[in-house]
Amino acid sequence: MPTRLLLLFLCLTALLSAQTYRPVRERPPMPPREFRGAWVAVVYNIDWPSAKGLSAGTQQEQAVAILNKMAAMNMNAVILQVRSHCDAVYASNKEPWSPWLTGTMGRGPGYDPLEFWVKEAHRRGIEVHAWFNPFRALSNVSQQACPNHVSKASPGITKRYGTLLWCDPAVPETRQRAMSAILDVVRRYDVDGVHLDDYFYPYPEDGRAFADGRSPAQRRGIVDGFVRDLYSQVKGAKPWVRVGISPFGIYRPGVPAGIEAGLDAYEQLGCDARKWLANGWVDYLAPQLYWRDQPRKQSFSALLGWWREQGSRPVWPGIAVSRVSSSEDPGRPASEITRQVGLSRTIGPRNWVGHIQWSMKALSQNRGGVSDLLSKGAYSEPALVPPMPWMGKKSVAPVSAQASADGETLKIRWRTGDGSSSKVAVMGRNGRTWHMLAVRRAAAGGLDFRLSGRQPPEAISVSAVDRFGNLSVPAVLAR
Repeated sequence: MPTRLLLLFLCLTALLSAQTYRPVRERPPMPPREFRGAWVAVVYNIDWPSAKGLSAGTQQEQAVAILNKMAAMNMNAVILQVRSHCDAVYASNKEPWSPWLTGTMGRGPGYDPLEFWVKEAHRRGIEVHAWFNPFRALSNVSQQACPNHVSKASPGITKRYGTLLWCDPAVPETRQRAMSAILDVVRRYDVDGVHLDDYFYPYPEDGRAFADGRSPAQRRGIVDGFVRDLYSQVKGAKPWVRVGISPFGIYRPGVPAGIEAGLDAYEQLGCDARKWLANGWVDYLAPQLYWRDQPRKQSFSALLGWWREQGSRPVWPGIAVSRVSSSEDPGRPASEITRQVGLSRTIGPRNWVGHIQWSMKALSQNRGGVSDLLSKGAYSEPALVPPMPWMGKKSVAPVSAQASADGETLKIRWRTGDGSSSKVAVMGRNGRTWHMLAVRRAAAGGLDFRLSGRQPPEAISVSAVDRFGNLSVPAVLAR
């Protein structure tokens, strides 16, 4: 066959094999919504980096491996610890570099870790919630501190408690330091959320009292004021940044009836999380429900049901995937985790479902096969992070989209209508059933989706999503 005819034949064959999608009038269902997060702890190198003093390249490789695992599992949010001991896992002129990066407090790692995490997470459609410990100064007073650490720069606001060094929450400078660090990150980094855990006052040890001379009620008032002001100031800086808190999983012993606990967080930690939830001082609450569903005395389902009755904002329970096949809870099977994920979707007033896994290390290790179970079951399809309707429902400009299927590749391209879109949600339909294909950055402009032997979808829906989670009218295409 002459060369010119051969080229024409090949071009015609390619055109015939490619399937082009065209706009149609069809109303697909809303994309699935669920907050699927995991904590990544820097302190003691629990999750990342795996050891102190690793090179910048190795730290980055480990971060990418974590994010790739999350993306492969269709998770959508990482809760990254950025301030564990009045230090910083980011470039700061307010606090020293964290020693968990280089082994020496104040010594930089040669790059900006938070900037790197945000860039790589967003590339995969994953949110980054910056996790702060507001008042803990040192986990052990024997730790070496550098001159600009609070223990050296403002020792008068710190108090020793056993082996801990704590910034006294009652001192205004303590609260201002923490607030300043949090707002600095909110303003300078493209984070999607701010997250606090349960360390407002130190956990009680050996019957010792925290030597501040204040009553439990006074401590609660101090913490309440900080939480209220934090919510207001974060929203004033960037209203789309979510504020979440992860308190101890039991509000008080005996609440609800039959619940037992060796700790009274309300009295001993200054933690009135029910008030924060009821008053709307958080965008989500993530109580650490690290127990099995049975027995009743610390039942996951009983506690989750109670928490979800305390306010109108979402309650996304912390789930202890780390206790699968561990000495913390011998014999706990991976099925307990998948069971709790299922319960988190059905129990009580849901106000948008979600949960957070403690911690990412266990998922990366596929401990007890738990990651495989989640990937094949509860996480089998992607999901959008839930919206924040209390921040106001805003109109999002629709996208224009094109799509074609060629061999094993489904090619989808889009253009957003304005600058308010941060993500796009892509769905596909076969027969009458719609399913989620992907969540991507709006700025990516498109994706090539591997069909892996499957038939290309008969129809495709592409919707724009803004920073608040509001959704545009979808562009629908069919072949």
